[in-house]
Amino acid sequence: MVKELFIEHGLHNNRVKVFMKFEYDARTIELVKTLPGVKWSQTEKKWHIGYHPEALNSIKNTFKNTGVYIQTLNDINDVVKPRSTEVRRPSDALPDLNKLQKDKVDQFKNWLRSKRYSENTIGTYIDSIQTFLRYYATKNLIEITNDDLIAFNNNYILANNFSASYQNQVVNAVKLFFKTVEDKQLQPELIHRPKTQKLLPNVLSKEEIKLILNAHGNIKHKAMLSLIYSCGLRRGELLNLKLTDIDSKRGLVVIRQAKGRKDRIAPLSEKILNILRDYYVAYKPTKWLFEGQDKSKQYDEASLQKVLKQSLEKAKIDKPVTLHWLRHSYATHLLENGTDLRYIQEILGHSSSRTTEIYTHVSNHNIQRITSPFDNL
Repeated sequence: MVKELFIEHGLHNNRVKVFMKFEYDARTIELVKTLPGVKWSQTEKKWHIGYHPEALNSIKNTFKNTGVYIQTLNDINDVVKPRSTEVRRPSDALPDLNKLQKDKVDQFKNWLRSKRYSENTIGTYIDSIQTFLRYYATKNLIEITNDDLIAFNNNYILANNFSASYQNQVVNAVKLFFKTVEDKQLQPELIHRPKTQKLLPNVLSKEEIKLILNAHGNIKHKAMLSLIYSCGLRRGELLNLKLTDIDSKRGLVVIRQAKGRKDRIAPLSEKILNILRDYYVAYKPTKWLFEGQDKSKQYDEASLQKVLKQSLEKAKIDKPVTLHWLRHSYATHLLENGTDLRYIQEILGHSSSRTTEIYTHVSNHNIQRITSPFDNL
């Protein structure tokens, strides 16, 4: 057995690792191999495990009462603090998943798909549970309790100042994972969750909307942005539209299996129908209403974002506008035109009327009629 084992933190494949250096000794190697997730680096010529707050304790416990003196050569903060040219995320300092954890995550992903969760939701849940499991890489799943979830919330989420929405997202993913994969009921209600922020939707004026929609000379780009605004569509809803979803005779667009796996319809004005007809003549789409360069595939999300960015530049609008602002603006303008909230709720596909009611807080229809007492002084 060796007398000294040197520990140092370092980067390997862009992840923080705990490296172990010692003189060659068969018995020492046998003990090192018992560490969770331990690997040999051929390039570094060292054994290493993923960094974790409990990683050092795990090594110390492995060599407890063996007579081996463990010496730490550097500090973790020297490795993970941001460089001037590089910013690291807190998750970069977490160890990789071991094989059992990967298998469990795959099992969770298959369950989510069997329940027809959207790919976006699946991606969000998988990222969340992977971060949680990487944080507890040295712990068996069966040993994880509510106390661990509370500790993760305090020592990782809150310590890194992550948002309230991220906190809720991770907690929900962890609860569902343990319920479905481990048949174990955690109690996230024991965590003190922050109050939900009440943010007003971002709304553009009708003049700004007109500038944005008319900025493009390309009929395809104009048609995509115009359809989002004129029907209050989400980005994914626009890209998922097929030719058969446009009912020109009835003046409707059918939005199929949108958020919440619900179908709904939205009215199509004659003006937008004329734009779509001009677009069809120019591009001759075959399946998807808006196709990419490969006509068998939908138009790319990133490319759609660029279309909006180009419109903003041409219209000389320097607000941080997103595609969802067009949807918010549509709902607000409907309300200002006197459309009943119940119809707006149906058109937008909101499950709760409370979601739709938020537009009453940004509509200037009634607010502008209020006379300030200052005017009567």
